[in-house]
Amino acid sequence: MTLKRIRAFLVCSLAAVPKPSPGLVHQNSDTSRTRAQVAERDGQHDFDFQIGSWRTHVKRLVHPLTGSTTWAEYDGTTVVRKVWDGRANLSELEADGPAGHLENLSLRLYNPESHQWSLNYANIRGGSIDLPPTVGKFKDGRGEFYDMELINGRNVLVRNVWSDITPNSCRFEQAFSDDAGKTWEVNWIATNTRMKDESDTAH
Repeated sequence: MTLKRIRAFLVCSLAAVPKPSPGLVHQNSDTSRTRAQVAERDGQHDFDFQIGSWRTHVKRLVHPLTGSTTWAEYDGTTVVRKVWDGRANLSELEADGPAGHLENLSLRLYNPESHQWSLNYANIRGGSIDLPPTVGKFKDGRGEFYDMELINGRNVLVRNVWSDITPNSCRFEQAFSDDAGKTWEVNWIATNTRMKDESDTAH
């Protein structure tokens, strides 16, 4: 075979090699994304454990991030109502103690795209939602939520944690960090016990 014929044969052979279809490439990419989405756990019912009425004991650090160890304590009730079939819920806390009266509201919203919850807070004195919300998710029965807030003129990392979750009890903590998360100071602890008339139907 002459050199010219060899070159012609190689060119024709390369031209005959099938190229990936653009549609197939796009389909494979979509399949990968779909598998990744399926792998992400759907957490839209993660707060169902708290729906109902609870006895709540609150401990509040009076002067956080000052070195103070003075705590105020309160006793009261928390009522949590399901919204949007569990993709949101509304929590109302009312409690009293030697330091005074508390009325706090929490609106929790689930984002199905990010698979995260945003926790939005308000109290009766302020009359408006605090911004920004804490954002996060539950994993292995523990929920962690974070945001950055300006507190007493300082940028502070805020962490909310839900833990010790059972059908009839749960624990909530808030903590601040002014060193980018290296150390944390807990400033709010709420322990909840389901009211007896609901304990028999709790799931």
